[in-house]
Amino acid sequence: MTDMLTYPDVVQLAVPFFIAAILIELLWIVIKKRGGRYETRDAVTSLIMGAGNVVSGILLGFIAWGFFMVLWEITPLDLGTSWWVVALCFVLDDLRYYWVHRFGHRIRWVWASHVNHHSSQHYNLTTALRQTWTGTFTFMMIIRAPLILLGFHPAMVLFCGGLNLIYQFWIHTEAIGRMPRWFEAVMNTPSHHRVHHGRNPRYLDANYAGVFIIWDKMFGTFVPEDDKEKVDFGLVHNLGTFNPLRVAFHEWIGIFKDVTQPGISLKDRFSYAFAPPGWSHDGSRQTSEMIKERHNRANESASGS
Repeated sequence: MTDMLTYPDVVQLAVPFFIAAILIELLWIVIKKRGGRYETRDAVTSLIMGAGNVVSGILLGFIAWGFFMVLWEITPLDLGTSWWVVALCFVLDDLRYYWVHRFGHRIRWVWASHVNHHSSQHYNLTTALRQTWTGTFTFMMIIRAPLILLGFHPAMVLFCGGLNLIYQFWIHTEAIGRMPRWFEAVMNTPSHHRVHHGRNPRYLDANYAGVFIIWDKMFGTFVPEDDKEKVDFGLVHNLGTFNPLRVAFHEWIGIFKDVTQPGISLKDRFSYAFAPPGWSHDGSRQTSEMIKERHNRANESASGS
């Protein structure tokens, strides 16, 4: 596996493409006066978050790599590096990504790391670079364990993960409407992913796919973009700041404050960390499911009146 590109190598090779694509999208928006918008402070925050993600990967990457190599040493399986093995690894790793992403929206501890990616109220290619600094601390690396135990070398698994994230870069745009129907049916697209970044009640917690939208269709989390309801990007409660430190750590601080508040049970403290975002012991907050349920009831009442 020494001749296979590593995850950092794959991403670094894609950087010139990222830069060129951002410039092309920006020119398209300026010339056509449609397809989204750029806000300088927002874009700079996204770029800083992306740079911080690279730094954290360099500083903490040894933890995941060490864990993967321990698994590789104990597994008796080795599928090799044939093209079909790489292709199979890519598909299975995309399934892995779907579940990690879904956990990231349904488990607050993981959401604390992922929330920064959703913190922009704009949707352009720089948003794709707004990545976490704290992914290691979610311990979601364990979801890759089955792939390695099945005989996929850790380097191959990380290589496929890098390709997965590179694919997702181009779907963070309003400049592209819908792709051909056959492509929309199988692949993740800008239309599908715009839904995922929406704060509209009907769009919450949908379209977790990385590359193949079929996972959402299989597991019941697919929601199509509705031309009659424009996507409102951002968080249910937007941060209102361009401070990268607050973007990166605000939810971790929120967890700490909730878990350490006086007068609640051990079960409540556990739930504040691991229940869905928005959970509260006294019902004073709302989870995404509660928000969607209230929205659906309101629509039913309106249609019945």
